[in-house]
Amino acid sequence: MALSFCGSDNSTNSYSVNAGVLNNGCFVDALNLVPHVFLLFITFPILFIGWGSQSSKVQIHHNTWLHFPGHNMRWILTFSLLFVHVCEFAEGIVSNNRGMQTNHLHLFIPAFMGFIAATTSVVYYHNIETSNFPKLLLVLFIYWVLAFITKSIKLWKFAEYHVGPQHLRFCITALLVLLYGLLMAVEINVIRVRKYVFFANPQKVKPPEDLQDLGVRFLQPFVNLLSKATYWWMNPLIIGAHKRPIELKKIGKLPIAMRALTNYLRLKDAYEDQRTAEDPNRAPSIWRSMYRAFGRPILLSSTLRYLADLLSFAGPLCISGIVKYLNKTTPPNNIKGEIYLGVYFMSTTELLQNTSVLAVLLFLALVLQRTFLQASYYVTIETGINLRGALLAMIYNKILRLSTSNMSMGEMTLGQINNLVAIETNQLMWFLFLCPNLWAMPVQIVMGVILLYYLLGCSALVGASVIVLLAPVQYRIATKLADTQKSTLEHSTDRLKKTTEILKGIKLLKLYAWENIFCDSVEDTRGKELKSLKTFAFYTSMSIFMNAAIPIAAVLATFVVRHFFAETGPNPSEAFAALALFHILVTPLFLLSTVVRFAVKALVSVQKLSEFLQSDEIGDDSWRNGDTSVSMEAGKKHLGVTKAINRKQPMRYQMDNYDQPTRRQMRPTETEDVAVKVSNGFFTWGSNLSTLSDINICIPTGQLTMIVGQVGCGKSSLLLAMLGEMQTLGGSVYWSKLPDNETVHEGNISKNRYSVAYATQKSWLLNATVEENITFGSPFNKQRYKTVIDACSLQPDIDLLPFGDQTEIGERGINLSGGQRQRICVARALYQNTNIVFLDDPFSALDIHLSDHLMQEGILKFLQDDKRTVVLVTHKLQYLIHADWIIAMKDGSVLREGTLKDIQTHDIELYDHWKTLMNRQDHGLEKDVQQDSQTTLERKTLRRAFYSREAKNQIDDEDEEEEEEEEDDDNMSTTTNRRSKIPWRVCWCYMSSGGFFMAFLMVSSKLLKHSVIVAIDYWLAIWTSAKTNQSVGAGPDMFNGSSLADGIGGNSTLGTPQAEDDSYYLRVFIILCAAGITLCLITSLTVEFLGLSAATNLHHNLLNKIIHAPIRFFDITPLGQILNRFSADTNIIDQHIPPTLESLTRSTLLCLSAIGVISSITPAFLIALVPLAVAFYFIQKYFRVASKDLQDLDDSTQLPLLCHFSETAEGLTTIRAFRHEARFKQRMLELTDTNNTAYLFLSAANRWLEVRTDYLGAVIVLTAAGAAIWSLRYGLHSGGLVGLGLTYALTVTNYLNWVVRNLADLEVQMAAVKKVNSFLGTESENYEGSMDASQVPENWPQNGEIKIQELCVRYDPMLKPVLKHVNMFIEPGQKVGICGRTGSGKSSLSLAFFNMVDIFEGKIVIDGIDICKLPLQTLRSRLSIILQDPVLFSGSIRFNLDPERTCTDDRLWEALEIAQLKNMVKALPGGLDAVVTEGGENFSVGQRQLFCLARAFVRKSSILIMDEATASIDMATENILQKVVMTAFADRTVVTIAHRVHTILTADLVIVMKRGNILEYDKPETLLEQEDGMFASFVRADM
Repeated sequence: MALSFCGSDNSTNSYSVNAGVLNNGCFVDALNLVPHVFLLFITFPILFIGWGSQSSKVQIHHNTWLHFPGHNMRWILTFSLLFVHVCEFAEGIVSNNRGMQTNHLHLFIPAFMGFIAATTSVVYYHNIETSNFPKLLLVLFIYWVLAFITKSIKLWKFAEYHVGPQHLRFCITALLVLLYGLLMAVEINVIRVRKYVFFANPQKVKPPEDLQDLGVRFLQPFVNLLSKATYWWMNPLIIGAHKRPIELKKIGKLPIAMRALTNYLRLKDAYEDQRTAEDPNRAPSIWRSMYRAFGRPILLSSTLRYLADLLSFAGPLCISGIVKYLNKTTPPNNIKGEIYLGVYFMSTTELLQNTSVLAVLLFLALVLQRTFLQASYYVTIETGINLRGALLAMIYNKILRLSTSNMSMGEMTLGQINNLVAIETNQLMWFLFLCPNLWAMPVQIVMGVILLYYLLGCSALVGASVIVLLAPVQYRIATKLADTQKSTLEHSTDRLKKTTEILKGIKLLKLYAWENIFCDSVEDTRGKELKSLKTFAFYTSMSIFMNAAIPIAAVLATFVVRHFFAETGPNPSEAFAALALFHILVTPLFLLSTVVRFAVKALVSVQKLSEFLQSDEIGDDSWRNGDTSVSMEAGKKHLGVTKAINRKQPMRYQMDNYDQPTRRQMRPTETEDVAVKVSNGFFTWGSNLSTLSDINICIPTGQLTMIVGQVGCGKSSLLLAMLGEMQTLGGSVYWSKLPDNETVHEGNISKNRYSVAYATQKSWLLNATVEENITFGSPFNKQRYKTVIDACSLQPDIDLLPFGDQTEIGERGINLSGGQRQRICVARALYQNTNIVFLDDPFSALDIHLSDHLMQEGILKFLQDDKRTVVLVTHKLQYLIHADWIIAMKDGSVLREGTLKDIQTHDIELYDHWKTLMNRQDHGLEKDVQQDSQTTLERKTLRRAFYSREAKNQIDDEDEEEEEEEEDDDNMSTTTNRRSKIPWRVCWCYMSSGGFFMAFLMVSSKLLKHSVIVAIDYWLAIWTSAKTNQSVGAGPDMFNGSSLADGIGGNSTLGTPQAEDDSYYLRVFIILCAAGITLCLITSLTVEFLGLSAATNLHHNLLNKIIHAPIRFFDITPLGQILNRFSADTNIIDQHIPPTLESLTRSTLLCLSAIGVISSITPAFLIALVPLAVAFYFIQKYFRVASKDLQDLDDSTQLPLLCHFSETAEGLTTIRAFRHEARFKQRMLELTDTNNTAYLFLSAANRWLEVRTDYLGAVIVLTAAGAAIWSLRYGLHSGGLVGLGLTYALTVTNYLNWVVRNLADLEVQMAAVKKVNSFLGTESENYEGSMDASQVPENWPQNGEIKIQELCVRYDPMLKPVLKHVNMFIEPGQKVGICGRTGSGKSSLSLAFFNMVDIFEGKIVIDGIDICKLPLQTLRSRLSIILQDPVLFSGSIRFNLDPERTCTDDRLWEALEIAQLKNMVKALPGGLDAVVTEGGENFSVGQRQLFCLARAFVRKSSILIMDEATASIDMATENILQKVVMTAFADRTVVTIAHRVHTILTADLVIVMKRGNILEYDKPETLLEQEDGMFASFVRADM
């Protein structure tokens, strides 16, 4: 055949122009070539020179600035243009093969050139736009005009020759004319807006703020449409991750439109707009505000979703067409009457009967469908993230305004707030993600059913009804899942609480030998948790089973019904299209149950949120601004009362001041030298019972006011009432204003009048460095900082920390002891430059020396020199002599107010009472002797922890499993390798802890299941092909099945064998389907239960290992790290690994079986598979690494955010007193944005992967179809199998990305197993001992005689000994006092009695038995100890005193009476069964210490060890205790480690230790006589 442009048919002369030039069709087509060629000639030189890039007017760091109007419109039109050109090209080629003798190139060459020109136009446009050179756009304008004109001529000619819309080529030409016209309009619009030609002054443009900001790396909103759709801009990030990990710097910050602040303002406006003037108290609906703020993107996403869903039906239809037309020979060439202008015109349907065209269409439809789907996902995710940012900001702003009584009365617990932040906002975000599914799915289902009906008739409805009827079952399963998950969560929070308590009190548990009791209680809770996990696993596996089995059941039902109703079986084209449709239908139904569940959860979340947003708020801030009174109701209701107060006021002052003429008499108007004044105040914590009643006080400016009183008389409440944190029932609080001229004090520092430096009793630290905790947002001033640190004597503690004052402390940082934390809080209050300082019992956790130092240096010197007003709540009465003004409180009201002198003269009784309590009047601070103290003990603990940490660091690396040695040498090869390995060893460890039998069962059943599923489809293919061949019945050459060949002798008998045959096929089909369904059930169960048994074993081993670890382990390992193993890691092992594992194996096997099926049908496919496999390998390799990094970033940025919320909620009073709300809000917004950036990048990376794997899948479908069509030309196989291959190819597209994503997830999740495993290697204590427990006498130790011989003790074989060759003998019943400086080894000695430390030489013999030989349980349960830090566990008082449940009530009451607690406990609801909250927070520190004493009394052992047990008790109680110990323990041996030396003056024997040796050892009287002795100097210092 000759190739000529116009063709050379015999009948016509193609080149004749007799009828006029334009009437020659070929010439018109040639004319159409002109614009295309013109464009290519002009643009190529410009593009190659690339000269646009230098002339960029505005320097921006990304070449992604899109600023020509109509940008997206142009891209969409160009894409449509390309598609139409492809259709034109296909039509040309198909027509060329029909009805004409020679090739007519003019039918398809212009289309081909048009395609190239359109591509060039868009590339050219993109380059011009990014280099900002609009004049060059003129070329495009000319091109669109020319193309428009030439195409219009062609259309006009067609119309003239009566070619109408029934012909495809007419439609295509009309479309092209339309598109060129629109593009021309877009181009004119650009000229109109930018005025770059024909106008005198072109418009100047500036790039958006985000693009000028080099920090913004998230470019999705700014790139062009193609890059948006394929996430091309992410390539550098994802591929770069392979070389070095992605850090926060790399992902930069969010674009302005996505920042939390922007979205918060949008949401808040929408929320506040609903509060109308008529009804100000109406609760605004959160749903409506969400819709107003974020409705539009959701609509966009839904539109994209609809498009994708409609396109997804193209797959089955194309398959049906391909299979149908493959077996038909091409129609004969004798069609006349369709020839105009010398060429053939075809109708639309004819084109769609061409298999190659269908294959290309299928490919394009898939690509488009996937692009739309991913775009829809992305839009919802971005909106969801924006919503979450806005909600978090709303919640945070509300937290800052919450009323304190809400928090303390437990209406709003920290847990609830944390849940709001961590769970509810995420629920809403997820709901938004799934939201478009709610309305897209019904449409998809209806469409699917209609198409099925169209293919298979009524029998299809049966199959569809199977699917639809099982949907409610799925919903039931989904709701059950949600419920079990809830109960699991409750149990696991419970378990975590218990575990935390155990770990915090581990020392006490070991000393009392209670670890097993507590361990059992955790195991008990864990048992409940596992029970609900079992139900969870069961329902999950049911849901997976339903998902896998429903399509099989539906297909089975359809074909069985089809067999009985319609005698003919299905033909392959119908069967496989139906199969594909069933697969499409199952997904929305499965998802629908999930979506409905999420919708229900979202409703609940919104309910909780709106309740929270409407809870009580604190009053407005008028109280700080001078005269306005704080009382909210008081202003309205108590007008009369207020006047009365003012009348009475002067009287009181006269009374108080009559013997103090120095003080100016005050009239109520003059409040200059009163900083704060409360008149007639009644304050409550919300229960309408006033906690503080009838308060009338004033705080003098610039002086030191002290508030004293017994435990629980309302001292702290008084401070909070002045700060406006309590609810006011009546009365008012006045804060005086600074006179205007005084605002600037020395050194030009203006003191912020309305900010109060406030140090709470319960210290509150931020998760930040020590320095940040002290400066607390104030500018850093080195001199001042140094002074403050010295005043609080923090320097020695700071020196101990690994990075000095740059060490992280707080929840996730280093655990500091109570005293250290408290001193940091006091330092914060001192450092702040405020006029008023409130200190709430700053000495409670400090020992004498520190208290004195702090009092002298900090309060008297530092604060008073600054003339700051100080209010100090304290128990230490010896400091009263320093006070300028004293307020004595009793039972919530003021007992006395005045100077010490006033009280001395007027209330002699009170004064005497104080005097007896103050037994240290002389304050000689010039003591050279430092008696040992609690502080030094704390420092010792810290030092021990760090010293050991260094030693230990060489042995086991901490939590840094990820950063292995390879990180040090930065050579690329090792890093690259390290980062793409899959952790097989950890997987093996996980599998083995699940049990080998289960693992084997899982693998084998999975393989079996997939083979059966393939067999089902293969059988269907054989059956339908056999059908087709029979119905065609043309001759033996068409038969495929040999089983049929003998059945067909003559036409008469054809009917019967076919029917029999049919039933034979049907029987096998039913059996296979049944087997498939059963196997689905088995596999889904095995995976879940494998995961369950692994989780059970791992947690059990972990708990036992950790609880029985030596105490040393807890000194070295941070508590947070251990807790993480029990919370986050256990949760991952429990709930996340099994489904991931299941999903991974399922999708991998599906893909493999699909590729296997395709290759076996069309071996040619294997050739194409090689490049595809390589591409897939690289995509997954790069993605896995990047995904792991981004997931880590997401996790690591989420933690600070959650912590910031709980931190704020805990420190509310402090933040509000300091007036630092704005700074904290700012910090919250930053943290939210950081986390959102990481999350956005993570989801964009997921889209990046999915788009790529989807395109790969589309290519696989295309190659499979191409290979099938190509091999059929050579007569290789029957149609049914082609259908099978294509159906399988379609499933691959769905599962490829799951393979990669599950791989990446599994890799991240296996890290949890690895971390848990690293703890399973710890050594346990040696619990056995060499004696049997039965050999120990029942009542040992009876007498309590202690012999210590040559005792040497160390904490770790790596460390130096802390006790060296200590000898002593204690007789039964002796009271022994041990004292010495810090680090002298006193506490180590007390631990040695319990064999808690490594005794490597010498021995301790108690009543004749060497304690090292005893089993630990026996030894520790027979001695009792009172520790320095009081530890209480949540539960009842009874449980705290006697967890083993061995004692009678009388005994417990007796113990409580000894500990002075009987009356208090009697008053509690429930008596002995009264509730103790976590950590004993509902008792004061002193009361807790008394409980610990009672606990020791309950255990009637003959040896009691008191380790500085009276450190945190006020003196009155302490004196009582000393007496009690002497009487109640008269016949027992008591070893007291002294905190204050005067407590051991009455002892029978005093031992003074120094550096691990005994220095002095004698009766106290004898020691006191030695003037130069150590003990004597201690006592002198302490008197």
